[in-house]
Amino acid sequence: MVFLAGAGSFGLLAGAYLFQALGYPPCAMCLWQRWPHFAAIAIALLALRFGGRALPALGAVAAGTTAAIGVFHTGVERDWWDGPTSCSGGGSLQGLSGADLLAIDGPRVVMCDQVTWEFLALSMASWNAVLSFGLMAIWISAVMIAKGSSRTA
Repeated sequence: MVFLAGAGSFGLLAGAYLFQALGYPPCAMCLWQRWPHFAAIAIALLALRFGGRALPALGAVAAGTTAAIGVFHTGVERDWWDGPTSCSGGGSLQGLSGADLLAIDGPRVVMCDQVTWEFLALSMASWNAVLSFGLMAIWISAVMIAKGSSRTA
C-alpha cells in the first residue's frame, strides 16, 4: 500500500511536469499542490525502509493537504470564493516592465482563477484533488495494516 501511495504521488507529479512540458505552465497554486506530493514520495521511501504506522499517517496528511489545496484552487477557478490576489483576477503585474508585457516571448502570467485545461468538466486542480483523496485513502489503508508500531507483550 505504501508503495502504491508513493507511486501515485510520483505519477501525479510526472503528469504535472508533462503538462508543463506540453505548454501548460503552472500557476502559483498549481506549484503549491506539488510540494505535498514531493513530501509523500519521501515519506513513502522512509516508510518502506522503516515500517510502522506513523509514516503512513504522515503520508495521509500530505495527500490530504494537496487534495485540500486542489479543492481550494478549484473553488478559485469556479469563482466560488476569492483566491490569492497575487495570482487571481486582481493579480498584480508588479515586477514586469512594459517591455516584458509587450514581448512575444516574455514571461507568461498564469492566473490561478483561469482553467487552462479540463477533462470531463474537471480542471487539473480538480483532478489533483480527486486523485489525491484517493491516495489519502490508500495511505489510511496502509496505516490500518501497518505492523510494528503497536507492540503488545
